[in-house]
Amino acid sequence: MCGIVGYIGQRDAVPILMDCLKRLEYRGYDSAGIGVIQDGRLEIRRSEGKIANLERVLQKDPIRGQVGVAHTRWATHGKPSNENAHPHRDCSGSVAVVHNGIIENHFALKKALQAEGHRFESETDTEVISHLVEQGVAQGFESATRKALTQIKGAYALGIISQMAPERLLAVRNGGPPLVVGIGKDGFFLASDIAAILNYTREVLVLENREIAILSRDAARIISFDGLAVEKTVTRIGWDAAAVEKNGLPHFMLKEIYEQPRTIEDTFRDVVNSKTGEVCFPEVGLTRSELQRITRVSMIACGTSWHSALVGKYVLEALCRIPVEVDVASEFRYRSPIVDQTTLTIAISQSGETADTLGALREAKGKGSKTLAICNVVDSSMSREADGVIYTRAGIEIAVASTKTFTSQLVALYLLAIYLGQARGTISSQRARGLVKELMQVPQLAEKVLIRNPQLVELARSFYDCSNFLYLGRGINYPLALEGALKLKEISYIHAEGYPAGEMKHGPIALIDKRMPVVVIAPQGCLYEKMVGNIEEVKARNGMVIALVSEGDEEVAAKADYVFDLPRISELLLPILLALPLQLLAHHIAVFRNCDVDQPRNLAKSVTVE
Repeated sequence: MCGIVGYIGQRDAVPILMDCLKRLEYRGYDSAGIGVIQDGRLEIRRSEGKIANLERVLQKDPIRGQVGVAHTRWATHGKPSNENAHPHRDCSGSVAVVHNGIIENHFALKKALQAEGHRFESETDTEVISHLVEQGVAQGFESATRKALTQIKGAYALGIISQMAPERLLAVRNGGPPLVVGIGKDGFFLASDIAAILNYTREVLVLENREIAILSRDAARIISFDGLAVEKTVTRIGWDAAAVEKNGLPHFMLKEIYEQPRTIEDTFRDVVNSKTGEVCFPEVGLTRSELQRITRVSMIACGTSWHSALVGKYVLEALCRIPVEVDVASEFRYRSPIVDQTTLTIAISQSGETADTLGALREAKGKGSKTLAICNVVDSSMSREADGVIYTRAGIEIAVASTKTFTSQLVALYLLAIYLGQARGTISSQRARGLVKELMQVPQLAEKVLIRNPQLVELARSFYDCSNFLYLGRGINYPLALEGALKLKEISYIHAEGYPAGEMKHGPIALIDKRMPVVVIAPQGCLYEKMVGNIEEVKARNGMVIALVSEGDEEVAAKADYVFDLPRISELLLPILLALPLQLLAHHIAVFRNCDVDQPRNLAKSVTVE
């Protein structure tokens, strides 16, 4: 969950590394550091807190060099501090390591190294790596690193430099955390996220499991942990560098919310035929006959992606008439799940690198299940390891709180339901055309919702000082209650719960009083009358109701304290539109509370550790 960058080339590495590092701050921001080889010696500068603090350190005590690594941290081992910030050095101060992931046997390694006389400065698991490399670096940087790798266990990505080999930068990947090598005009780059280096190159080599990149100023060589040469194909990235700018808006989150009409369309535009209703997934990896043999679907995800899976369950069961289970990925892999060759396991992840979801995917695949990934990053671990992949086409998402990837996932699941339904014969061509036609209206309807943002600003002004929120929904809209509550607690630090409205009377109703805002998701549909009854129950306890309703609904408007109405569309697509006001409300409340909207405390964007 940390950000790694590196550079070796003809230019001064420090301004390049700092620029790249700022584009990775969403991956971790409780400390930062940089190390370069300056005049043959390793120089390191580190600081607790955000990258701006590191910039101030460099202004007072500048360094320069043409090879270096940098890091922005999300703490796993050791509290945020200067000492625990990366890069980490060995006893002699000749080796520097930046690290993403976890070294599982670090305690035993540290104990053994201390017994041999090694002195440690930090509480981190990372520091053991620099000491292990130190033991053999005099005999060769590359061989010392390979020997060190034989001793450590875990999933990790590393960037390593040494003053003993000032013309080399080593990159290592083992297991989950991603790592790419960027090919520039005047040097090579290292990054844990492509977004970091888009200003410098769009040509990358994606490191796979158990691979090492040996970078010099004019060459990149890839080997396996066993020392065997690995041939790589250059991947060209289509994203624009402007995608990682705010475009004049105050926060990335707000920019990404406003991008949703386009990202929704991008997700379906190239895979649907509006005339025939046919959905075509070129990388789905499963034949029609394999899909026909599927008897059940198992979906695995974490956080916001789990909420999209819960919506997907309703859509898949409604259109495909197939039983669907949804699991939190971190629970799935440890409960001896029952999956087999007739099960389709769908893993959903924004990054395609989420450690728990990737582990659950491997568990299902190991039991013989067919597997499909829904993710936003081309060539991610999940997309490569699953039998097939559906890309959400949301583009780079910088804000920690997922917004546009959530709605893109909902679109992808809707399309998958049409695709699977057609393969299984539960959806006729005529119905598929109707479903696709409705989907094509969503971007325009999303624009209509976003235009009314000022109404949500005023709503947030009325409630930003509340301590608790309750979100209620039923049926396919229940997951939206969970997602609305998650967004609020993530970025505003207000305690919020999402609940099935029918369960309110089994406990949460005890919380309701005049100080408790209750966000009720009550569009017209098959459960509308039930939701009206739930609103009555809240009002009878002096609760304050904020209702999301269908356009023209006068009944709920007469009962609720505040109403936000949405365009009418089918129940299967309405969750996409409902997500928008829930996201905006959370954003504006966080702004009024002076919270860091894009980088909320204790969180990071891509969770690559368990």
